[in-house]
Amino acid sequence: MLKEHENPPITYPEEASIGEISGQWWVAHTKSRNEKALANDLIVRNIPYFLPMTWTVTRKTRRPVRSLMPVFMGYMFFCGNDDHRVEVLQTHRVANILDVVDQLEFVTQLSQVEKAIKADVPLTQHHFVKKGQWCRVTAGSLMGLEGIVEDLKGMTRLILQVNMLGQATSVEIDANMVEVIEAPVKDSNNVSTM
Repeated sequence: MLKEHENPPITYPEEASIGEISGQWWVAHTKSRNEKALANDLIVRNIPYFLPMTWTVTRKTRRPVRSLMPVFMGYMFFCGNDDHRVEVLQTHRVANILDVVDQLEFVTQLSQVEKAIKADVPLTQHHFVKKGQWCRVTAGSLMGLEGIVEDLKGMTRLILQVNMLGQATSVEIDANMVEVIEAPVKDSNNVSTM
């Protein structure tokens, strides 16, 4: 288990937002428990990446253990060109690299996850939802985030989906801070309109 200061940054380069990084985004399906090691390998190779992580607390003994864990287990996202793709494969830490067909939609969805992480709110692994009420957060540190709102055990949660992965994460929100909006629709060119 890594000490807190040994964890790689969530975004590399650290000062950049994923929307500011230019190049083609790819999805690295990592070998089991290789997300952080791959992030460190990409730093050495100067390849921009996004590895969404959140703090979790588990009890293995009598005392709680706090760990920084990937939000999407087995996946991380990197940006570059075909040469960078080959370099990532050469790390021997990935099982597969997935092409991102709709770059704009993908970056938009990941940007929402990034914003939630930067707001320092706890994220929870969530089942991918295909139907539900689409809403936008209207106030607070998560203002502008869009996703599906669901009530779960008396708590209102905003579900942030990454369609390409068929996975989602969620964040607890105040139901008074959301407004119902029309869900983004895809045009005939397979581009989300937001």
